[in-house]
Amino acid sequence: MKDNTHNKGKFIVLEGIDGSGKSTQIQYLTEKLMQHGILCYPTMEPTDSPIGSLIHQIMIGRIKTDNKVIAALFVADRLDHLLNDVNGIVPKIQEGVTIVSDRYYFSSFAYHSIDMPMEWVIQANQQCMEILKPTVSIFIDVEPDVAIGRIAKNRFHQELFEKKSRLIKVREKYLEAFEKLKESEHVVIINGNRDTKAIADDIWEEVKKYFEIK
Repeated sequence: MKDNTHNKGKFIVLEGIDGSGKSTQIQYLTEKLMQHGILCYPTMEPTDSPIGSLIHQIMIGRIKTDNKVIAALFVADRLDHLLNDVNGIVPKIQEGVTIVSDRYYFSSFAYHSIDMPMEWVIQANQQCMEILKPTVSIFIDVEPDVAIGRIAKNRFHQELFEKKSRLIKVREKYLEAFEKLKESEHVVIINGNRDTKAIADDIWEEVKKYFEIK
């Protein structure tokens, strides 16, 4: 295995509407990175921390609260995800571990700006953006109809954010956020309507550019 301790790890984020297949692609990607001797750590947002667990309860409808509260909880969970000293992203990256995350702040920009101004959501996440920007954000772009079909196959209950009309809006908001932040963020859009292998190959082509992999 390569010694990565003297180099900082990369921060690869996969984004997409619900049902875009991120979880599957993260599995493929982390396996591929490990095959090439790259230390990596898969993670996700919301996390399984106490704050993340509260968010999960809200998303399945067990707890009711205002959308602004939800957006703020995501920021708190994200800051803890970055900084906590047990499994925080920032310490791991400094140790040379590459992080592969299922969602980061672009998810907040997309999902929460449906109910409030995007500028407010971006501002709320400003500390996170200053602490750590992704090496690359990979957006798996899926038609909402395709996504809904996948969700129906794989889930027993549909979470708060998974209704089709909402997914259409979320996808639009993702594209709006990418356009708004194109000068400061590195975003790659991958066609996610194809089979998992084709998507995985395209993601790998993008990711391997950041490592010394032929």
